[in-house]
Amino acid sequence: MTKVAILGATGYTALELIKLLLRHPGVEITALISREETAPVDRVHPSLSGRLSLPLENISVKEVAERAECVFSCLPHAASAMAIPEILASGAKVVDFSADYRLDSPEMFKKWYEIDHPDATRLGKVPYGMPELFREQIIPAHLVANPGCYPTTAILPITPLLRAQWIEPNDIILDAKSGISGAGRKPKLNTHYPECNESIAAYGVGKHRHMPEINQYLSQAASLPVEVIFTPHLVPMDRGILTVAYAKPTRSVSQSELLDVLRNFYQNEPFVQIVEHLPATKDVAFTNNCHITARVVGQRVMTIAVIDNLVKGASGSAVQNFNLMFGYDETLALL
Repeated sequence: MTKVAILGATGYTALELIKLLLRHPGVEITALISREETAPVDRVHPSLSGRLSLPLENISVKEVAERAECVFSCLPHAASAMAIPEILASGAKVVDFSADYRLDSPEMFKKWYEIDHPDATRLGKVPYGMPELFREQIIPAHLVANPGCYPTTAILPITPLLRAQWIEPNDIILDAKSGISGAGRKPKLNTHYPECNESIAAYGVGKHRHMPEINQYLSQAASLPVEVIFTPHLVPMDRGILTVAYAKPTRSVSQSELLDVLRNFYQNEPFVQIVEHLPATKDVAFTNNCHITARVVGQRVMTIAVIDNLVKGASGSAVQNFNLMFGYDETLALL
């Protein structure tokens, strides 16, 4: 059994993570950490009633590390990087849900998060937790940067086309829509029910913090600089992300050729399905799957990708990474 702890155990992604770990035959949850709550976890997350009643504790990082072989950090950016060095020094491994280790450059991190990075020397050395693209780096890692939810629906469909040089690396437009749970559990005006119900709204236009993450990994795929236009939207539903990408083809290409490229690239990936139909978020709700399709419309190539933002966009990917880091079957607790 692998002992695991969760930092920041009161949020939506932490709840999803706990539910997945309770299905994992190789996991024992030994500590749930919260800076704000000290109640049993099933009082904060009533859906865990009868399944888990561990107390939420506000204990030191040192104590957390003593209880766990793996720590899932669901803390906000910067707070996560302040705790992780001590956890790693103890010998425990970490899957980090925050953006703290996704970017390679301290300067880029400061530009987008407006704070000096607390653990800057590790940037550029931490594997990006997208097993479909970085499995070999993840397996031996002691720290993995779990991907963002929006980037998952951008990077997975576009990377094969960039690597095959079938689309131009410039002028990629991303139109993305997310359920409200993607904004987190803490109340905010724009996620208040009267504000978001029966409404759809763009936000973070030109300044969303997932942009540099998307640009960084698509640039790696293209071996050229990529700067996307990324527009996210909040949709009045609980969960799910749908992202449509528009790109210019480098040659005359058909829909069937695009789908073949995607199928060949992901043919051995258990959680990526290339589909003929237009996918919907309900197709993947509560699963770790990503459904992708492609179309040719006029002079543009389109890809459409859907995931559950709380599972493949967060906790499911985290468990996938955990399985690789600890030698379990990659699909354990996820199928």
